[in-house]
Amino acid sequence: MSDIFIPSAPLFRDPVYDGAADPTVIWNHVAKEWWMVYTNRRATAEGPKVAWVHGTDLGVATSPDGRNWLYRGTLAGLEIEWGRNTFWAPEIVFHEETQTYHMYVSYIRGVPVDWPGHARRIVHYTSPDLLNWTYRSVLELSSDRVIDACIHRLPDGRFRMWYKDEANGSHTYAADSTDLYHWEVAGPVLTDRPHEGPNVFELQGYYWMIVDEWRGQGVYRSNDGVAWERNGMILDQPGTRPDDGTIGLHADVVVQDGYAVIFYFTHPERVPGQMGSLSSYADRRSSIQAARLDVADGVLVCDRNQAFEWNLKG
Repeated sequence: MSDIFIPSAPLFRDPVYDGAADPTVIWNHVAKEWWMVYTNRRATAEGPKVAWVHGTDLGVATSPDGRNWLYRGTLAGLEIEWGRNTFWAPEIVFHEETQTYHMYVSYIRGVPVDWPGHARRIVHYTSPDLLNWTYRSVLELSSDRVIDACIHRLPDGRFRMWYKDEANGSHTYAADSTDLYHWEVAGPVLTDRPHEGPNVFELQGYYWMIVDEWRGQGVYRSNDGVAWERNGMILDQPGTRPDDGTIGLHADVVVQDGYAVIFYFTHPERVPGQMGSLSSYADRRSSIQAARLDVADGVLVCDRNQAFEWNLKG
């Protein structure tokens, strides 16, 4: 059954820590509802420097129709070693052939108080239902400073993973797999400027990649998912909706019926270009937003102020 979805703004705020970021949105075939899994940043937490962006769980919000999202808690059973550790930027894909969910999540040991100086790895889990997860491996990729995995299938059937390699210019690198378990590094893909959060999807005859350039989302287009050309930017200009008056950050895209919706997060009260220590709650808090994507004359466009209807189907 189709549901008409007109997004509220903001679409979702985490009611515990108010730091929802890096969302991924996927249909749960078992529960028959939409799941939003996200980095559960601790915007309200006390602590030194940037400890609040570490020690994070993966938050979960659910919705039967995409209109109203209910916070359900955090994913359990992900720990691979003792202590409080850090989980960022989940990517979840459903493998139709095996009816299995695969999650690739950025992992940092412990709760660092600074950005640099510690390894970042991508960890693989599988699940039948998005709730019960089995640890599979820590992926061996192009360095030990890798985050923000994204998975999409190429025309020849291979699965390709795009990710940020912070040890190599904070550029997007790729790795390939035939089974979602074993990955071989394919090398650099985008090297024109530093960025993070690659997300790949197909829409109206093209492959598209968006990347978070910390000034909006850079857009790239491809005919085959391998060779990419620059296609402009989206979410770089402030919106007019509540909590949407700044750039759109690390995003996910859901495509249905020839058009797409982008789920992204904002820091509504942060002064543009001023990271600082981010010591105040106003600077830290974040909101999830949704907007429609379209293709106009071969260019990806997004009017974040536009009201739209979306047939959100499971």
